[in-house]
Amino acid sequence: MRLTALAAAATFALSAHGAQSQAADRWPQVAAAYVVEVDGMERWSHAADARLRPASLTKILTALIVIERGSDETIVTVSARAASAQGARIGLRRGMQLKMADLLAAMLLRSANDACLALAEHVARTEQAFVAQMNARATALGLADSHFENACGFDAPRHRASARDLAHLARVAMENPRFAGIVARERGEARTRDGRVFAFDNTNALIGRVDGARGVKTGWTQAAGRCLVAFAERRGTAVTLVLLGAPDRWWDAVAMIETAFEEARASSAPSK
Repeated sequence: MRLTALAAAATFALSAHGAQSQAADRWPQVAAAYVVEVDGMERWSHAADARLRPASLTKILTALIVIERGSDETIVTVSARAASAQGARIGLRRGMQLKMADLLAAMLLRSANDACLALAEHVARTEQAFVAQMNARATALGLADSHFENACGFDAPRHRASARDLAHLARVAMENPRFAGIVARERGEARTRDGRVFAFDNTNALIGRVDGARGVKTGWTQAAGRCLVAFAERRGTAVTLVLLGAPDRWWDAVAMIETAFEEARASSAPSK
């Protein structure tokens, strides 16, 4: 996907929508649910409180808790259960030891489930105990329409989150320098204590291709569809975007972000 071209082509979206008055749902049918915030204020949304499957957007909360519980230099030992994680992974094996910072990068950039489970087990001994911490933290953050059953975002009957909750969670996470520093990278690597290196690219195709894009996380499962939390900042204006179940998430994300910045710029321009 050539997102540099999409960013330029987004001017078409601006002209197509420019004559319309602002509406609650500016982008009908773009996703099962979405939220666009400008400087923390909701600008457009659809089904923002619907409790949907968040896929690997779950890892935003997992990372936030892990960061609060340990330092970058903390050594984590990979368990057999973590090494056998399904879905996206970097290929960790039982007994490998890595720094927490490297596992966080693998989890947030590559969306690696083996890294995710290793971190959850390190913090709380078992994933079940870690999930209890996740739900307690979600309650403390006021995420009223979210409930988690696992640390990594696998589909489960009651594993749900709303677009509005995820937008709030993303803003909280981006206030943490360690979290923000990871998700802004185009690529990363994880190194075991015995010298093995796992290199990976950021699954967030906006990073490095869309002006001001600094995060946050992608997600996908067959049941959840394509999901995205994006954050971009230009000249002091911040845009947060959440898409749940979005068939064309990259094209739509670019158009929505560009429109949000354009309208924010226009509204702040001095009147003549």
